[in-house]
Amino acid sequence: MTGERSVLEARARVHAALGDPARLAIVDHLGTGDASPGEIGRLLGLPTNLVAHHVAVLEAAGLVRRTRSEGDRRRTYLCLVPRDPAAVAEPRVLIVPRVVFVCTHNSARSQFAAALLAGCTPVPVASAGTAPAVRVHPRAVRVGRRHGLTLGRVRPAQVSDVVRADDLVIAVCDQAYERLGGGAGRRHWSVPDPVPADTDEAFEAAYAEIARRVGRLVPALRGGSRG
Repeated sequence: MTGERSVLEARARVHAALGDPARLAIVDHLGTGDASPGEIGRLLGLPTNLVAHHVAVLEAAGLVRRTRSEGDRRRTYLCLVPRDPAAVAEPRVLIVPRVVFVCTHNSARSQFAAALLAGCTPVPVASAGTAPAVRVHPRAVRVGRRHGLTLGRVRPAQVSDVVRADDLVIAVCDQAYERLGGGAGRRHWSVPDPVPADTDEAFEAAYAEIARRVGRLVPALRGGSRG
C-alpha cells in the first residue's frame, strides 16, 4: 500500500503543477525545444522571480530538469523530463516548409536528427554545421547503421549555405544555438556532444536522446509551402 500511495502522491504533484496556466505554458513550450529561464520569461512576459517559482514547482513534480550549457557554462537550459508527452505537453502545431538541424560540426547529432526525421515525415529535412567537419564521424556512421540509417554518403555542410529564412532551425548543440541565437523559427535541443568521449556508448546515448525528441516533434509538424 505504501508503494501505491507514493505513486498516487507523485501523480498528484504532477497534476497540481500543471494546474497553473503559466506552468502549463512552460511545459507546452518545452515540448518541442529546450529554453533558458530567461527565454521562458521573455516568451511569457513573466518576471525572473515568478519564472524561478514556476520552474521550482515543475522540477519538484519531476516534469522539468536543468542542464548546463556545453558552450557558455554560465547558462542553463530547461528540458522536459522524458515521460508520455501526450499526458504532459500539448504539441504546438508548427507549420514549416522545411526543418534544418544544426550542430557545430554537422558530423553526428544533426546527422542523426535529420535522418530520423526524414524517415517519418513528408516535411523536407536538411542539416548543417556552424563549423562543418570534413566528414560524418565514423562512430556516427556505425551507430546509425545499427539503427537503419545511412550517413556515410552525406557531406557536412556550412549553415550559411543551407539555412533559408523560413526554415524551422533546430540546434541540437548548445554551442551552435548560442552562436546562431534564438528567436522565431528557432528551437534548441540540448544534446550532449558524444565526440569528446569518442565511444560507441556516447554516440548511442546521443542517438537515443535525439530519437526521443524527434518522436515528440513529429506530431507537431505540418508542411508549409514556399513561395
